[in-house]
Amino acid sequence: MFEAIEYLGPVGLGATSPQLFKAKDIESDSGCSIYVVKLANNRIGAKVLVNELIAARFGEIMDLCFPAGGIIHIAAEVLKRSRRLMRAGVQPGFHFASEYLKGTTYVGRHNLFRAVNKEQMAGVILFDHLFYNLDRTHNRKNLIIRREKAGYKIYAIDNSHLFRRGAWTIEGLKELSAGVTINRLRAFGLLLKHCLKPEQFFEYAARVRAISDTQIGLLIDSIPLAWLPDTGEREALKEFIQTRREMAEEIAHRLAGLIPDIYGRPYSD
Repeated sequence: MFEAIEYLGPVGLGATSPQLFKAKDIESDSGCSIYVVKLANNRIGAKVLVNELIAARFGEIMDLCFPAGGIIHIAAEVLKRSRRLMRAGVQPGFHFASEYLKGTTYVGRHNLFRAVNKEQMAGVILFDHLFYNLDRTHNRKNLIIRREKAGYKIYAIDNSHLFRRGAWTIEGLKELSAGVTINRLRAFGLLLKHCLKPEQFFEYAARVRAISDTQIGLLIDSIPLAWLPDTGEREALKEFIQTRREMAEEIAHRLAGLIPDIYGRPYSD
């Protein structure tokens, strides 16, 4: 949980109009950092925040290269210091924050192969297929890279458009729950062809399969009521996640089947 200290201004990019805040992690003594914040009254709706929170929790469980993120509380006194936020009708309460990363550029063919954490992208690709996050490759700005002490590191950002769209419905979740839509566009295709190994997908699938019903229930319970007040939608979301958990190995095999062996033949178990 984060507590907003100061509003810094708009990011300037994104359908959800993200904003920059200085904030502190109230569960640690790490001091203040800068966060990209998606507000509950964004034009797509509060389900965007639900999607981001799901991704943040799965990112922690699966050890994915997502920036650190979670719920941020913005107090009324912080909002009152900004005319922009007051005019936009932002309400005090809970919003979603993810760590702001400096010095990044977008991932492309010219820098992808320099990354030292390419194996983590097997987990990202699996996650995106579990949750129908087609926006990862449709929007070139959702994969970034920067130089760190260990070398160049890829980060996957912006998980607002899970379930093919930000503002999902119960009916939509039911339609998607048992399907598999393979995405090998752009960076995903390059990674599958040149970098990733089948066993990397199976390792991440095992982490997903190990998630218990209790963990899923706690995740759903952690979603603020203001973001998702409908109990039917909460139950549908829980059932979707449970169904997809059981499909993790199947999806991993489908993805592994796209990886050529050293002779250029598709992987086969």
